[in-house]
Amino acid sequence: MVRQLQKSVTPPPDLYMSVNGINTRYWQMGERGSTIILLHGGNGSIEFWLYNIANLAKHHCVYAIDMVGSGKSDCPDGSYSLGYQAEFLHGAMAALAIDTATLIGNSMGGGIAIEFTRLYPDRVAKLVLVDSMGFGREISLGIRLITLPTIVSLLRPGRWMIPAMLRSNFYNGQQLPPEWMELRYPIFALPDRHRVILKMGQSNFNLAGVLPQVYQPILDSLANITQRTLIIWGAQDRIIPVKHAYIAAASLPNSQLQIFPNCGHHPYLEYPAKFDRLVLEFLAS
Repeated sequence: MVRQLQKSVTPPPDLYMSVNGINTRYWQMGERGSTIILLHGGNGSIEFWLYNIANLAKHHCVYAIDMVGSGKSDCPDGSYSLGYQAEFLHGAMAALAIDTATLIGNSMGGGIAIEFTRLYPDRVAKLVLVDSMGFGREISLGIRLITLPTIVSLLRPGRWMIPAMLRSNFYNGQQLPPEWMELRYPIFALPDRHRVILKMGQSNFNLAGVLPQVYQPILDSLANITQRTLIIWGAQDRIIPVKHAYIAAASLPNSQLQIFPNCGHHPYLEYPAKFDRLVLEFLAS
């Protein structure tokens, strides 16, 4: 991970809105240019975009949203399928009076972005898919295990668990910024976490990997997604294999691919300056 992450960054203020009755936390920065919505991965939070939002907001109006059941947003009963979360995103855009936006999604957030584009193609200007779910069955053992109630019940919110759990997500997890881990710990330790993790896991995965009924409709629809799409992937991603990046690039008709060497599942965290530059160039082109 690059040294620039050691520089202290002040998070934007937390804002809240109601999305179909769901109390939802978000960040907003920037007032000019096109609209960007940042979508974190499963059981993530807006803190994952800490090192990107200010740079992107110099040229665009940027929102980062705690998706339903994640971060400090409410955790209602629901399927937590990609479709359920895409409908939540539709409600969030309505609450924020956003007509169209570029969606930037990592991991499950990428799967939500694709599902939303399938459902509401006229609401999506462009796509940026970052180590995205949806291009095949393969996914890490750790993700597959969160479909088991016994395994999820063993998750205990100790501070020592943050680096231990996240290490496999990064090329060099030993260099996770302490300030970022301190921001993530209160989110990780929130009550009701186990129920949502299990529901989200069982809605999308089983012990064999991503459920066919989750990824196959996405694969079948990719040829019809005409939005310009930037695909970014870490070459050493241990969560979703890099071969999925090539499947995405071959299947999306208007896409371009960037592989980050020496990088894991979160290129925007490991190489924020490089990531932001690529995204801004893509949006400006």
